[in-house]
Amino acid sequence: MAITARLTNDTHSYGWVMILLHWLMALAIVGLYLLGLYIVDLTYYDPDYQTMPDLHRSIGILVLIALVLRLGWRALDRSPAPLPEHGSLVRLATKAGHAALYLLMLLTLVSGYLISTADGRPIEVFDWFQVPASPLQYDGQEDIAGFVHYWSATTLLALAGLHALAALKHHFIDKDATLKRIIGIRQETP
Repeated sequence: MAITARLTNDTHSYGWVMILLHWLMALAIVGLYLLGLYIVDLTYYDPDYQTMPDLHRSIGILVLIALVLRLGWRALDRSPAPLPEHGSLVRLATKAGHAALYLLMLLTLVSGYLISTADGRPIEVFDWFQVPASPLQYDGQEDIAGFVHYWSATTLLALAGLHALAALKHHFIDKDATLKRIIGIRQETP
């Protein structure tokens, strides 16, 4: 076993670009979910009422940018070959699970954007840049987008938890290289 030093994926493991995007986004999404749960309980007079929603929005926009980069990188770079011990059902479940994770990430991030811009104001991202408000406004936008945002984020976290449990099952029970591939440990082939 060796730690990979490649930026790109190869047939055996993910490269550092995908590994870093995967883990940074995972941490950010879990953090955003917890922060979102905290924010909904804030009152107007709470000192965090003015700052935490801005932090949540700023990080959310950065995660959206990271998602676009990740999808672009994924389209340009090959994926590691499926492990030979994984049958067609496992491969299908893996593809479906990843597609659902990407779709839920996109749905959560876009609905968050629609909540944040429902009043027609842009999103200020850490005083670095602004993201303009959606030019298409509709009645009840904040409420509808809020409903979608909460449930897509909750479903995303539940599915991500199953994703993590599946990776641990592959590592500890099946003893295959699934988890090692996304943490940068390359199985040398004999």
